[in-house]
Amino acid sequence: MPEFAVEIEDLEVVRGGNPVIRSMSLEVGAGTITGLLGPSGCGKTTLMRSIVGAQIVAGGRIRVLGRAAGSQDLRSTVGYVTQAPSVYGDLTVRENLEYFGRVVGVGDDRVSETVSLVGLEDHFDRLVSSLSGGETARVSLASALLNRPRLLVLDEPTVGLDPVLRAELWRDFRELADGGVTLLVSSHVMDEAGECDDLLLMREGRLLRHCAPDALRRETGEEDLGRAFLEVIERTGGS
Repeated sequence: MPEFAVEIEDLEVVRGGNPVIRSMSLEVGAGTITGLLGPSGCGKTTLMRSIVGAQIVAGGRIRVLGRAAGSQDLRSTVGYVTQAPSVYGDLTVRENLEYFGRVVGVGDDRVSETVSLVGLEDHFDRLVSSLSGGETARVSLASALLNRPRLLVLDEPTVGLDPVLRAELWRDFRELADGGVTLLVSSHVMDEAGECDDLLLMREGRLLRHCAPDALRRETGEEDLGRAFLEVIERTGGS
């Protein structure tokens, strides 16, 4: 496995004539949980779409697992979970995962294994539309895990969930990272930052900081990571 799962150099993204990502360079270490944090509209989703090859970029270079972002051979090694549910509400958990399993070329054994991995064994034959928000998020996560991705990109996976469900999902993420999966997880909830190995702090399309949570605390003198982020914004002139 390469040292870095994602390598970005001078990335520029323009949409509607307006810059969305501005000259961004960064590296995401392999086998880590990296949190992508910042207010809504700061460019987090655009950056993630660029990494998985779903976004037209105006300039720069992105390499994912040693290959150019969007390369066809990355489809079997990169999982992407969007903010909106990526599964079908009128199908059961089993039917959803069997369908996505056929798409990525895995059998029923892997479907059963993945259901157990996300703790949905008791809901296997329930319609997704009858599940809670947290359970539906787990079905989306399971669909992305079917092909055993080496990089998992999660766009605000805990949005709208209560604190208990959020904590359960973060335990899942840590277990995946411990098993060698690299996770890039976006959020605008700063109290989730402490769950990450590294942080990418964004504002208005720019990368303000790339550091570990403890390094951010040391730099700002703030124990609370939300206040630490605000301190960084103030030091950079609020932009």
